[in-house]
Parts: sequence; C-alpha cells; structure tokens
Amino acid sequence: MEDCIFCKIIKGEIPSSKVYEDDQMLAFKDIAPKAETHLLVIPKKHLKNFNELADEEETLLTAHMMQKIPYIARSAGLSDYRLVTNNGAGAGQVVFHLHFHILGGSSLPGF
Repeated sequence: MEDCIFCKIIKGEIPSSKVYEDDQMLAFKDIAPKAETHLLVIPKKHLKNFNELADEEETLLTAHMMQKIPYIARSAGLSDYRLVTNNGAGAGQVVFHLHFHILGGSSLPGF
C-alpha cells in the first residue's frame, strides 16, 4: 500500500528505531509510547488486520511472528509484558497494517 506508514517504514522511506528484523517481519520502538517499553511488531507483507489472514501463507506468517515475539520482548529486557492487536477502527486500530504492540516496563494498568 503506497500510503501505509508501516509499509514506508519497511521500505526505509521513514526512519524507525528497529529492534528486530528478518525477512518476514520488523519490530521497532513506537514513537508515541503508551508504556515504558512500547514496541510494534509488523509483518513485511501488507495485511490490513487479523481479518485478512485468509490463506496458509498468512497463517504461517503470523505463526512466525508469534514465535519471535517472546525473543523480541526478552531482548528488550521484558519478562512480563502485554501483547495487543487492534482489529478494526471500532477496536482502536489507527494504522491499517496488521501489527502487535508489546507493552512492558512499570506496572501496566488493568482492563
């Protein structure tokens, strides 16, 4: 998607503070953190949100991401953290490129 901010970050058109990258995904620090540690984890393939996980390729992609997220959290010094994804505008999704938030550090507020 040409106007997607996360796609531009993946292409290197917008700078980011990368903490992890491989051929399928990227993790970087959120520029407007909601916690002491706030990382975003995104697939390099543009998927709007969880509703777009339509085929085996996307299922394998998200499985890969789920396997790497604990490593990314540990690398950021987190043993306890919250993992969040928003699915659609009504759920608070602002950037329509599938992404996960890793939130940690000081006590996080409950729901």
